Amino acid sequence: MNIHHHNIMNNIPVKEDVTSSQSSECDFFSGKWVLDNNSYPLYKDRECKFMSDQLACNKYGRQDLSYQQWRWQPHHCNLPRFNATRMLERLRNKRMVFVGDSLNRGQWVSMICLLDSAIHYPKMKYLNYINDSNLISFKAPGYNASVEFYWAPLLVESNSDHPVKHRLPERIIRSHSIEKHARVWTDADILVFNSYLWWRQPHIKVLWGSFEDKTGIYKDVGMLRSYELALKTWSDWLEIHVNRTRTRLFFMSMSPTHERATEWGALSNDQNCYGETNMIMKEGYTGKGTDPKMMRIIENSINELKTRGLKVEIINITQLSEYRKDGHPSIYRKQWDALTKEQLSNPSSYSDCIHWCLPGVPDVWNELLYAFIFQR
Repeated sequence: MNIHHHNIMNNIPVKEDVTSSQSSECDFFSGKWVLDNNSYPLYKDRECKFMSDQLACNKYGRQDLSYQQWRWQPHHCNLPRFNATRMLERLRNKRMVFVGDSLNRGQWVSMICLLDSAIHYPKMKYLNYINDSNLISFKAPGYNASVEFYWAPLLVESNSDHPVKHRLPERIIRSHSIEKHARVWTDADILVFNSYLWWRQPHIKVLWGSFEDKTGIYKDVGMLRSYELALKTWSDWLEIHVNRTRTRLFFMSMSPTHERATEWGALSNDQNCYGETNMIMKEGYTGKGTDPKMMRIIENSINELKTRGLKVEIINITQLSEYRKDGHPSIYRKQWDALTKEQLSNPSSYSDCIHWCLPGVPDVWNELLYAFIFQR
């Protein structure tokens, strides 16, 4: 992979606008990372009052800030720079909802920090949420715009649906039930889904019946089959209930993890993303945390929906994020539980190599999303 380590803008200019012809002909997902400390980061983490302590790496002690300064450069065209004012105008009188897990929540935080930088009056923006509610909303009253996150890590109903108390020893889904979640977000103008990490175990327990019903039938189902069942339920709901002339639908591909440093050449099995300040240089690198079979299930579900007249666009963040082993919080985040002496002596043991620092990689995901939104 050709990565330019320099402190000046790349020769190819950053475009403010995107034309439909360029977007439709260009593969935004094939490209390289270019150091661009003139234009990035797109916002300051300490200036965004909506920043999550789980993702505020600089606030929690990370000193090297180059992870904030990389721009994604497609090989054959330009990715438009995120224009927050233009995005807010597009969202005027509209509702945008991110639906999924904590990686999608991180992308939502990125989006509202990007928008926050263009709203200069504090009273013109606020968060609206109810304790223990799955839904949290960023409101921009001047635009009558709402950008929301809805917690549903497996999309369908599960025993992990509580927004706080969801770390349970056994994962159970009701693979045919989505209405409890979907009725909250179906009327949105833009829907951005993700669901991947919570499926990553050999078997998921599937419940036929309700969680309250003692006579429900439980069955262990393999990961891929249970994922297929859930996406079928999701697809069927969208086909019947979504307003095709109003709602844009997007699905974020898998966000890679960097939990085994041996995958990119380290000698010790005990290492992960802790201490990593450079990205992976090998073009086309794929780690073992990414499952192509799951990606194919997503693609098949979306292709099937297309034959039924419903368009869902995949934002393929996987390959570009694979390179970014430097972009995770590692130890630089709020620790919700006190660390033990053993953990403190081995920082890799409590490093977060799943989520992403902000500003950082999810801002580029949102630039990709922005490009797709403005295609039409």
